[in-house]
Amino acid sequence: MKLSILMAAVANVAVTASGALAQDREGWPESFTVGTASQGGTYFAYGSGWANLVAEELGISGGGEVTGGPMQNMALVHTGEAAFGMTTMGPAAESIGGTNPIAPGLEMTNACAMFPMYQTPFSVTALSSSGIESIADIPAGAKIGFGPAGSTSDTYFPRMMETLGVEFERRNGGWSDLGGQLQDGLLDVIAFAAGVPVPAVSQLEVQTDVNIIEFTAEEQAAIMEAFPVSEFMIAADTYTTLEADARSVSMWNFAIANCDLPASFVEAVVDVVMSDNERMVNIHRAARSTLPENWTKNTVMKWHPGAAKWFTDNAGADIPADMIHGG
Repeated sequence: MKLSILMAAVANVAVTASGALAQDREGWPESFTVGTASQGGTYFAYGSGWANLVAEELGISGGGEVTGGPMQNMALVHTGEAAFGMTTMGPAAESIGGTNPIAPGLEMTNACAMFPMYQTPFSVTALSSSGIESIADIPAGAKIGFGPAGSTSDTYFPRMMETLGVEFERRNGGWSDLGGQLQDGLLDVIAFAAGVPVPAVSQLEVQTDVNIIEFTAEEQAAIMEAFPVSEFMIAADTYTTLEADARSVSMWNFAIANCDLPASFVEAVVDVVMSDNERMVNIHRAARSTLPENWTKNTVMKWHPGAAKWFTDNAGADIPADMIHGG
């Protein structure tokens, strides 16, 4: 009798000590992947970081996977080829609406919102020697690098430039490669949508003089009217070149989960990421915005039930039932 009482007491302590992780793990996968983007960008560093953190905390094999970025991640998560991924609000809306270029006509509604990541500012850089100090200074026919083909930057920045009346020749490539081309005079401008500081721009600052070009208030307003973006200021301390905050626009990024994953699994993953922001900021500075209150920034995707439960229970979120998958 004494032995059975002791065993029960030990079991109770074990459950209490493991806290939130003592939940039913029925249906949990043995491993998982997080769709990120190309190496050298913010997505890869941030995504690989939280994937490794979740794997360590939950005792499941997992990691980041190099992909083509937000559009491809929506497709991979929708089909279940990747359990998790990361996307931006614009590509998410297009994918759900059936206009993702990877699979035109397929409404990717089986990719659910999981947690807010950070804002992606749209920033423009030119060499100081070019004399380009504003959007209006960009000459007709300028060669502009827009990042990897199919990326958020490549999907939206050319359209934004057209909205502002800029005539250009479009160039694509990885962040570091385009930075090198700008320095070598092969490009006139680089226009990146990426978490700041963009490593390629920081590297350029060290090697040469650059102009980080802000939008005028009128240009900012025109872009906000035409695209799913918000106003944003690139803080002066982001780059050594900046002497004051620079006016820009940004698009929110969200982590996404395949909607069919067990609710308890997704809730546990969200808990690992959202319950300790300092740990996330150590992975990447952009995670300073990975905060529970930013759940409101998702206006496009339905929430995974497990994620919705976490934000309801821990962040006071009032998520409408019709915004929760299966609700």
